[in-house]
Amino acid sequence: MRGPRAALAFLTRLPAGPLDSADFTRAPAWFGAVGLGIGAVAAGVWFLAFWLWGPVLGALAAVSVGILLTGALHEDGLADSFDGLGSGRPIERTLEIMRDSRIGSFGALALGVVLAARVTALAALGPVAPAALLAGQGLSRAGMAVMLRRGPYVRPSGAGIGMTGAQPLAPVLAAVLAACALTLWAAGWGLLTALLGLALAQLAIRGWARRRLGGITGDVLGAAQVLGDLGFLLGLLAWH
Repeated sequence: MRGPRAALAFLTRLPAGPLDSADFTRAPAWFGAVGLGIGAVAAGVWFLAFWLWGPVLGALAAVSVGILLTGALHEDGLADSFDGLGSGRPIERTLEIMRDSRIGSFGALALGVVLAARVTALAALGPVAPAALLAGQGLSRAGMAVMLRRGPYVRPSGAGIGMTGAQPLAPVLAAVLAACALTLWAAGWGLLTALLGLALAQLAIRGWARRRLGGITGDVLGAAQVLGDLGFLLGLLAWH
């Protein structure tokens, strides 16, 4: 279970016990499963908050608990990616901007718009929201694993450098199939537009990074998770 524990340690703030660098090379195969777990917690919070306060605050509470569980890891990547990729600077300077812990105007705007869109979409989905939370969190992180497999990873000392290359397919496929089955049960063939939205969002940020940097970074992976989840919700809402 060292691979799943490494994925949990990498993607969340939850304790996972002692691990070494070799364990993290097996982590991406379990990203989707960890995402399903995060989505399950967020869905549970949604049920409670929806019952107490209604759909808007229920959606806000669900999104907030996901951010707390991950320590805003992916949201930080989103802001850094938009600050760097949107700067128009040469590659070396772009990577420096993305490494800077301060958030610029472009990153702050992207973060605010995306978070507002996620909350609004979840509120509009109504009773489908719990399934969308669970599936979107799982599938968007499975997409991160695919991006790592395809690479290239451009930071020689980045957090994801040891996670590139081939990974066991069984855990990824199991998480994807579970998420798709749940979405199909909850929303029918809205699954198709949801998957399309997720794929387009993640391909867009990957393509932008490849064009500007020649590859991906950890920040780009974080942005892909947040944007992929939003694309999934919007695709589902378009059908719903």
